[in-house]
Amino acid sequence: MQALLDIILPVFLLIGAGYAATWRRLFSDSAVDGLMVFTQQFAIPCLLFRAIWTLDIGESFHPALLISFYAGSTASFTVGLLAGRYLFKRDWQDSVAVGFCCLFANSLLLGLAITERAYGAGALEANYAIVALHSPFCYGVGITAMEIARARANGTSAKALPGMVTRAMLHNALVIGILLGAVFNFLSLGLPGPVEDALDMLVRTALPAALFGLGGVLFRYRPDGDFRIIFFVCAVTLVLHPTITWTLGTAFDLSAPDFRSAVITAAMAPGVNAYVFANMYGRAKRVAASSVLIATALSLGTTWVWLSLLP
Repeated sequence: MQALLDIILPVFLLIGAGYAATWRRLFSDSAVDGLMVFTQQFAIPCLLFRAIWTLDIGESFHPALLISFYAGSTASFTVGLLAGRYLFKRDWQDSVAVGFCCLFANSLLLGLAITERAYGAGALEANYAIVALHSPFCYGVGITAMEIARARANGTSAKALPGMVTRAMLHNALVIGILLGAVFNFLSLGLPGPVEDALDMLVRTALPAALFGLGGVLFRYRPDGDFRIIFFVCAVTLVLHPTITWTLGTAFDLSAPDFRSAVITAAMAPGVNAYVFANMYGRAKRVAASSVLIATALSLGTTWVWLSLLP
């Protein structure tokens, strides 16, 4: 138990430090926003670029790993979407936002950090393979579903949907970092030594700064109503998704490193992007914000359980 606490607690203490600093007004809202811009638009894209650039793509991107994780993501989105519409009686656009909360696990800030703490930096190849597809896949699913729902509600044509989804992908800094890393990898390109050293310095700041900033962001997400649907989202993200991934990973006989990375990533709370998506469309914002906050708090305990069960 002590070993598991040693793995999990530093991550959540860093989030808690950001939360407490913002709560006590030692770290202003504008500073939180600036830190999150730095991490989300610069440091983390550089981390992803560096990881994908140096990744052994032939070894890491194998179907069993990706199916094990993304079948769980797709099932979670579908369950959230249908529950939002038929169980909680939301309209289709709200239901898409609820489904997106169930879909978008915090694969970067929590998944990478906890896997590295548990198994070392050398155990992150499968994480990076999952992360490389995460934003394109999740935003592709979410934007497509939302635009179909909006077109249906407004009685408009969805002919422009493919172009709009593509433009949204290409304006996402995380996706740009992944694509550039893939280009450098496939073409075996390199960088001058000083540039690579500077890149490494920036990459080392990414996760600690982002976790501290996440604490500041979570301070804004005060729980407020809609608790039935919020706890439903928590159950889907913290229990259903990792259960599906565990089941498929076992059936596919994934290697131990791949299995651990897939299950840990699947067991993470919804990422801040769940709220970003809801805010972008002005739909189910309170559900998304509170789900991020409450599921992140609950994941301190659920992550301990999943780690204790892993081989």
